[in-house]
Amino acid sequence: MIVSLGEPMIEFNQVEARKYLQGFGGDTSNMIIAAARSGARTAYLTRVGDDEFGRMLLELWQRESVDTSHVIIDRNAPTAAYFVTHGPNGHAFSYLRAGSAASRLQPTDLPDLEKAAFVHASGISMAISQSACDTVLAAFERAKGKISFDSNLRLKLWPLARAREMIGKAAAMADYFFPSLEDAQQLSGEKSPDANVDWAHRLGAKTVFLKLGPDGVVVSDGKTRQHIPGLKVKAVDATGAGDCFCGAALARLAAGDTIGEAARYANAAAALATTGFGAVDPLPREAEVRRLI
Repeated sequence: MIVSLGEPMIEFNQVEARKYLQGFGGDTSNMIIAAARSGARTAYLTRVGDDEFGRMLLELWQRESVDTSHVIIDRNAPTAAYFVTHGPNGHAFSYLRAGSAASRLQPTDLPDLEKAAFVHASGISMAISQSACDTVLAAFERAKGKISFDSNLRLKLWPLARAREMIGKAAAMADYFFPSLEDAQQLSGEKSPDANVDWAHRLGAKTVFLKLGPDGVVVSDGKTRQHIPGLKVKAVDATGAGDCFCGAALARLAAGDTIGEAARYANAAAALATTGFGAVDPLPREAEVRRLI
């Protein structure tokens, strides 16, 4: 089973002037749904508010066959939300997340992780609060299976110096590290993909999937390194594509694929995730990914 922990959110994605499409987001929630749609057994760990948004998220995960038995209903904090707008410089995010239920995650909220084959979290999971950061590190320390970590750097949530320290700690524990090139460049100070893969391995990450957006991915186990080019699709919204990559890759690793095979599959899944609006609705199922490959 793949277990993910972090902050789920309700999404409002701009589709035209003054019109927004309501959807769902939150990087680790997107990731676990992507994994489920690619056939993996999945579970999500978080807190949601005792509100309509929280109930909508619970219904979403249940529809997607994501185990919610360890999702906590917090009656003293709201479920987070965000808005996506689109312009000539790409998509921009506006968040309503301060004091969210998920930010109140505590290490004592963690269930027994002994049966989890993979435990996944992200930089956002750590950045939303000190207690959430502690919870991620505690989950990684207690994990018996493989550890997966996506950098997902958000400098609106924490200063760069602290982000470097905490993301570095998590990456050092990771069997699979999923930084984007943009994140890695800010964290490492390096420019080229190869230099940033080297940086990730120096942190201690065993396998690195350096996400290059439309240019594909570089995957490295520290001994061999391969660039898998991007696939051409009619992209309209890249929200959640990196999360989709992580979920699809872990689903294939859980199924026994090599890291190269998992990267090729995830590369195609992430491309398809850009062909519709919103973080969740365009996440593809396995048959769609196989057709594109």
